[in-house]
Amino acid sequence: MDDQNKNLILATALSFLVILVWFILFPPPEQTEAPATEIATTDGTAVQAPSAATTQAGSGEVPLLDSNAPTEAEAPRVQIDTPRLKGSVSLLGGRIDKLSLKDYRVSLDADAEIVEMLTPAGSTSAYYALYGWAPGTGLNAADVPGPLTEWSLESGETLSVGNPVTLRWSNGSGVTFRRTLAVDEGYMFTVTQSVENSSAAPIGAAPYGILARHGVGEDADLPGLKNFFILHEGVVAMNDGTLSEIDYKDVRKFDIDPNEGAQAEVFQNKTDGWIGFTDHYWMATLIPGSGSAFKSAAKYDARRKIYQAETVLPTMTVAPGESAEVTTRLFAGAKEWETIRAYQKDGVQKFLDSIDWGWFFFLTKPIFWLLHQLNGLIGNMGWSIIGLTLIIKAIVFPLALKSYVSMAKMKELQPQMEALKEAAGDDRQKMQQGMMELYKKEKVNPAAGCLPILLQIPIFFSLYKVIFVTIELRQAPWFGPFRDLSMPDPTSIMNFFGWLPWAGPEPGSLAATILIGILPLLLGISMWLQQKLNPAPTDPTQAMIFAWMPWVFMFMLGSFASGLVVYWIANNTITFTQQYIIMRSHGYKPDVFGNIKSGFARKPKADKK
Repeated sequence: MDDQNKNLILATALSFLVILVWFILFPPPEQTEAPATEIATTDGTAVQAPSAATTQAGSGEVPLLDSNAPTEAEAPRVQIDTPRLKGSVSLLGGRIDKLSLKDYRVSLDADAEIVEMLTPAGSTSAYYALYGWAPGTGLNAADVPGPLTEWSLESGETLSVGNPVTLRWSNGSGVTFRRTLAVDEGYMFTVTQSVENSSAAPIGAAPYGILARHGVGEDADLPGLKNFFILHEGVVAMNDGTLSEIDYKDVRKFDIDPNEGAQAEVFQNKTDGWIGFTDHYWMATLIPGSGSAFKSAAKYDARRKIYQAETVLPTMTVAPGESAEVTTRLFAGAKEWETIRAYQKDGVQKFLDSIDWGWFFFLTKPIFWLLHQLNGLIGNMGWSIIGLTLIIKAIVFPLALKSYVSMAKMKELQPQMEALKEAAGDDRQKMQQGMMELYKKEKVNPAAGCLPILLQIPIFFSLYKVIFVTIELRQAPWFGPFRDLSMPDPTSIMNFFGWLPWAGPEPGSLAATILIGILPLLLGISMWLQQKLNPAPTDPTQAMIFAWMPWVFMFMLGSFASGLVVYWIANNTITFTQQYIIMRSHGYKPDVFGNIKSGFARKPKADKK
């Protein structure tokens, strides 16, 4: 490999290094507060609401929520109990505001609590869903159920699979509202809202759904956010096939919409769509019925530090003696690929796009699918990652073969290249011209050796995205101490890689970065051995950089997910084997041990004159 080729590889590797360490997010600027007006609820409590908003989907007053609403203990509840969920519905507002995921725990500790998905007002970072009717013809705010309406339980006892519950509220003027809640075996709630008009005049009202998240702190940052550039956390919405992803910091930058009474961004959905909030592994999403127009909006109330995602359906006009109903859905749970795909097949438009596949979605989606299939066959995510590496290397092998063959030919030309250097002396232009003629004559492409490295970069990032984002990798074990492949290597030099009976340094600390585990060490060794297929560069600067590169990557990648490090080790091992065999088949025998020995040999000092 000549100097030009080595420079290209070096530039690629250094660029890769810069990209990998670019993970700092800058804090957003402070936002101005949005004005809001107050309306009175049935119990006289002040609730923030915008002025009436007229949209293609409907019109009416959709309330902004009060951060000081009554808490869990102050309202009766209906229990939720399914194979995968437990929680309760508050009869105050009919809020779905307590929900935990039975299949997931916050940590690997034996006594770890299950993951809490939704929490009621008054708790830290409250997060809940509620439904209501925006008043239209013949109604005002007190005539429709809102966030603080006291519902009664009309039928059902516990909300479970196959056992819905129905809530009832009458406005005292001949109009009765009902809300029937049902839940499936996964994470999907079905919400049927109905209105019965027993009054003497027609009425109009627009059904809505709201997801609310209460922020804390001056900047309204939500607890538990990763705030990592590779992960989207915030609003996720589908508007007639167009995906929108809006980070929380960008929600706080919305302009004030006078029609919404808050900082807001509004979407007009003609037929299909959904909107909600997504976290690392969990998501809550409002899903109106397919085939009908609706308005969706993302809002931020700076005064109360409440984020709000909402859907408003077309206004329904109900004649005296008539009734009307509308059915929508609410997803609240884990972003499991199989589960979300099933809901997509059931009519939720492009629901799989709610998983953050990133810019390289054309790679991350098939990579995850293949990894998921392998895990289904093998039953172990660690071995599945190694199997995935073998398949990827097999797919790109034809390109790698050309690259390795080119590198082998370059080795064959090494004596002629050295002769050209001696003949050219200090005339670099003459040397370059001679080498280009030699390459042309022997039909050798000096840049071909870089192709495998360049190809590995998008594959590496795509797999990194898959391992970091998908819940299937969360707490996925391999063997022994490797109980969570989405987390860094838990072993450490401090406890002799888990053989000594004490814990290693705290993950993420400087000590953990320095006192690395066994996987980063194997990564550094595999990169180092791969280099030893070729002699060290003759240029002292290049030789020094190449000598340090495996160990720099060892410490740098040591804090990455252990599943990613497993992939990189497997990739290096397969690459070493392929390259060694191909070089031997072309008559060049790599002197691995000789190159290792020469790397440790002392350079002779120059003779003094």
